[in-house]
Amino acid sequence: MKFRGLTRLAAFVLASLSASLTHADTPIRWAADTESGAPFVFQDPKNPERLIGFEKEIIDGVAKRLGRPGQFVQNSWDGLVPGLERGNYDLIINGLEITEERKREIAFSTPYYITAQQLTVLKGTQGIASLEDCRGKKVGTLKFSLAHRMLEQFGGIEAVTYEAETNAYADLEHGRVTAVLIDAPIAQYLAKPNPKLELVGGPIGEILYGIGIRKNEPELVAQVNQALADMVRDGELRRIYDRYSLWNPLMAKAFKDPGPALEGPTMYEYFLNATQPNRSRTMGERLELYQSFLPILAKGAVTTLEISVAAMCVAVLFGLILALVRLYGPKPMQWLAITYVELIRGTPLLIQLFFIFYALPHLGLKLSPFFAAVLGLGLNYAASESENYRAGILGVPRAQSEAAAALGMGRRQTLRYIVLPQAIRIVIPPITNDFIALLKDSSLVSVITMVELTKLYGQLASTYYDFLGTGILVAGFYLLLGLPFVRLARWVEVRMSLQPGTQIDQERSWMGAARTRAFAWVRRPSQASE
Repeated sequence: MKFRGLTRLAAFVLASLSASLTHADTPIRWAADTESGAPFVFQDPKNPERLIGFEKEIIDGVAKRLGRPGQFVQNSWDGLVPGLERGNYDLIINGLEITEERKREIAFSTPYYITAQQLTVLKGTQGIASLEDCRGKKVGTLKFSLAHRMLEQFGGIEAVTYEAETNAYADLEHGRVTAVLIDAPIAQYLAKPNPKLELVGGPIGEILYGIGIRKNEPELVAQVNQALADMVRDGELRRIYDRYSLWNPLMAKAFKDPGPALEGPTMYEYFLNATQPNRSRTMGERLELYQSFLPILAKGAVTTLEISVAAMCVAVLFGLILALVRLYGPKPMQWLAITYVELIRGTPLLIQLFFIFYALPHLGLKLSPFFAAVLGLGLNYAASESENYRAGILGVPRAQSEAAAALGMGRRQTLRYIVLPQAIRIVIPPITNDFIALLKDSSLVSVITMVELTKLYGQLASTYYDFLGTGILVAGFYLLLGLPFVRLARWVEVRMSLQPGTQIDQERSWMGAARTRAFAWVRRPSQASE
């Protein structure tokens, strides 16, 4: 009996040790949006391939105390919570305010940072120092943020929302909005160093930042809370805030730490020296900076190309099926094809991507970001391609089909040898145009955690305050991606055309070859009828 008890104890210990080791190898996946992400999580201005930020250091400390490697997942700000619920990652840390609405959807760690909202205006603006002074005026803010909700609840203020904070401050400089209301850390990093802008008024409200976690993982919540408590106790959290110059009276009161800084603001000064908007760069410095962008943009270009080519293959094949069903299928199938085309063309692509990526998992179908992007773009463009094919098929003179029937060819042979070769040649130009459009529409897949060219442009431009030069560089990448396919489409179109030259020219063309096969089929007496 005693031996059996020891055996069970040993088995339990071994199982626990094995589970612990396995869990330690599993990365803790955390998500944030690095576009205009200073000081939270953003690209190092001197090394764009490296992430820095006070939240990056916090999550590194948490992961270290959990005994698990950290793994970053890029996601758009407005998709962070849906992505967490979908299971794309384990944690959110991106200046996520703890609100009652969000607490109904996800769980939060204990607050790791406390701050307030900050109002910013153009330098020298008179008469605006509070939200009351903003009544009847346009005020910019970050979409779906606590500041956005605050402006709507305050009343009398027209809230103008932005995907990225840098765009809000840019519109303030251009006079499109009267003021900007955003979290104080963002204002300190993006507005305070700008000589054209001015922070006015005192702190507005109180904001608590917490790490977002799924509700069904109370054990992980407890582990994260313990890790944060350990970082507070050993002073690591305070040193992080000191390095980024983010320690404030609210934090001193909450953490009961009114003492002097433990470290100098080294990271804040590093950021200012590298990214100040008024800092002019020489042409050599700009060229060196753009050269450092090339490897990053090249990776984004490969991702964009892979998604676009795969999606276009889906669109072309499925579009052809839809067109054939609509023209030659039984009535119920025809109506089904018509309904699909009108439904897809009548709803936004962005909504379709959200539905495929975030809604389908609730029905048991969970796709990877890449396959969701390919499926969303492919099914959307298939509706357009089906109309191109339908127009091409109807554009083939009816007399040719009648002549084929007179020769004894059935509908299948007529489509294969007579109609489709000519229809495909007709639709090559619009299909090429659609591919170029799809190439550009692939920028929408950033909402489902895919990082492609356009998303990289936003990240780099907002980090270096260089929307012009970076934009030209990204536009060049798109041009280089699209031009070869335009040339290829033109070459295929010429090859498929029936040239009015020699018999060799006819035989070398696709249509000439198709016609030759059709005549060969007609000459076979055993296949005189279908």
